[in-house]
Amino acid sequence: MSAKGTIGIAGLGLMGRAFAGRLVEAGYRVLAYDVRSVEAPAGVELQASLAGLAAHCEAILLSVFDTAQVEYVLFGPEGLLAAQVRAPILCTSTCDPDEIAAIAQRCAAHGVEFLELPFSGTSQQVARGDGVGLVGGDEQLAQRLAPVLDVLCPRRQYVGRCGDAGRAKLAVNLVLGLHRAALAEGLNFGRRIGLDPARLLQILQGSAAASSVMPVKGPLMVQRRYDAPQSRVDQSLKDFGLIRALGRRAGQPLPLAEVYVQLLESCLARGEGGQDNAIIHEAIARIGSDVPGDRA
Repeated sequence: MSAKGTIGIAGLGLMGRAFAGRLVEAGYRVLAYDVRSVEAPAGVELQASLAGLAAHCEAILLSVFDTAQVEYVLFGPEGLLAAQVRAPILCTSTCDPDEIAAIAQRCAAHGVEFLELPFSGTSQQVARGDGVGLVGGDEQLAQRLAPVLDVLCPRRQYVGRCGDAGRAKLAVNLVLGLHRAALAEGLNFGRRIGLDPARLLQILQGSAAASSVMPVKGPLMVQRRYDAPQSRVDQSLKDFGLIRALGRRAGQPLPLAEVYVQLLESCLARGEGGQDNAIIHEAIARIGSDVPGDRA
């Protein structure tokens, strides 16, 4: 066993693998479980069930798709609570904030500590240590888990109670998604009026319009390559569904978000849900696909 301890990961998608890589590199023993048949990242020990995590880990990361999967992993018939987990839970999934607060209370009722830890950043950014962790829950628990958090997210902000980190993450994702759409529209506009997209991207990055989206998603849009996703269309659409629902509950119209959702839905309808969300560039390009020279 590693001198640094054993950490569990439930879910080996893009983010789960990024977390695993950082923990292994830092010297932790890492156990992981995924409902799919997946190949274990280097240094990671796959478990046959969630019970393997519950029995051996000092903290367990949840890195699954949505709120329903978080509930199943925790409270399902073969979930962590059924396996009598006692390790603190760190939920990195982007979930409905009200529901995640209720989940934290249910865990507390079973004597299980729960920390909300959604991340801002792509899986590649997280793998490099450039992702920003948003922490919600007991601040003393966050301090106690600081050695693990230092590995996962050297950059992090304590937001407040459980649910508030998710609210902050969704607000960040709202702005981030609209930045992606604006970049995609600008690059399409430039191409249509005769500018070289690669050169235009350089100009944009050195201009007053620059944003952190440009170096991450800009090259994918310029090259029109989306098949090695850092963050997927279906994940973005799930998050924007949460954003729309929260906006409606708060009585806040989100007109730009509605347009963004329509563009993502057009990608999903074409079977592009697993592609990088930079493919919104193609959704905008297809609106004018009658223009000669456009890619279908």
